Amino acid sequence: MAYDVIVIGGGPAGLSAAVNVRSRGRSVLVVSNAPEENPLWKAERVDNYLGLPGLSGAELLQRFRAHAERAGAEMREGRVLNAMAMGSDWFVSIGSDVESAKAIVLAGGVVRAKKFPGEAEFLGRGVSYCATCDGMLYRARPVAVVGFSDSAKKESEFLRSIGCAVTYFDRPRHCEISGDDKAERVTCDGETAEVDCVFLLRPALAPTDVFPEIGVENGYVQVDRAMATNLPGVFAAGDCTGAPLQVSRAAGEGLIAGQSAAKYVADLERNG
Repeated sequence: MAYDVIVIGGGPAGLSAAVNVRSRGRSVLVVSNAPEENPLWKAERVDNYLGLPGLSGAELLQRFRAHAERAGAEMREGRVLNAMAMGSDWFVSIGSDVESAKAIVLAGGVVRAKKFPGEAEFLGRGVSYCATCDGMLYRARPVAVVGFSDSAKKESEFLRSIGCAVTYFDRPRHCEISGDDKAERVTCDGETAEVDCVFLLRPALAPTDVFPEIGVENGYVQVDRAMATNLPGVFAAGDCTGAPLQVSRAAGEGLIAGQSAAKYVADLERNG
């Protein structure tokens, strides 16, 4: 299905963007991890969100999500792996699926771009970011999963179900991937596994991994007052655009990004 807008991220910025896209009559898909994996979920008490002091982060997220769902936003749990522009459309890979939209709102929070040694060199040659996408290529072979979330554990179970011998590294501090022409081994926190593939399953990819040409400064996505990036049809909001990393700021930027994305789609239609 083609959407008017795809929102990447299900936190305050992304859900605020989705509500505002829907308020302008546009279709919107929100792609995110499970709410429990959002950093805000772990906050015991949030006292600085206007009008709703004293709620936990989980309670706030549940209210934000319920609001977006009532507004008609579609929700999908998954990880965006890449995006490609073709004409006036953006095609977004969500695991093994592809969806399209006229505009994108990037609201995935702070994701650092620093990679493990060997990660970039062997990407596509024994390094993968998606077990359900590439797992069948390594059926019944030894693989490693470097996981940083509960959803990563689910992907490792998929690999086991197709006969892979899985070595699981749970939230390691340091890893190094090595080999000759392809990845052949991974060492995490002093433990080494000989494998045919290393699945690096972070909660999200850095913006520059999904949009290689997006403008960044000091690790944050650059935007103008309309929350527009340097890429046509791509807007950004929330923690990915810089400090202060606060719920109120994220929700406000999400509002602007959602309105801007909806206007961008309307302008495309008007101008043919």
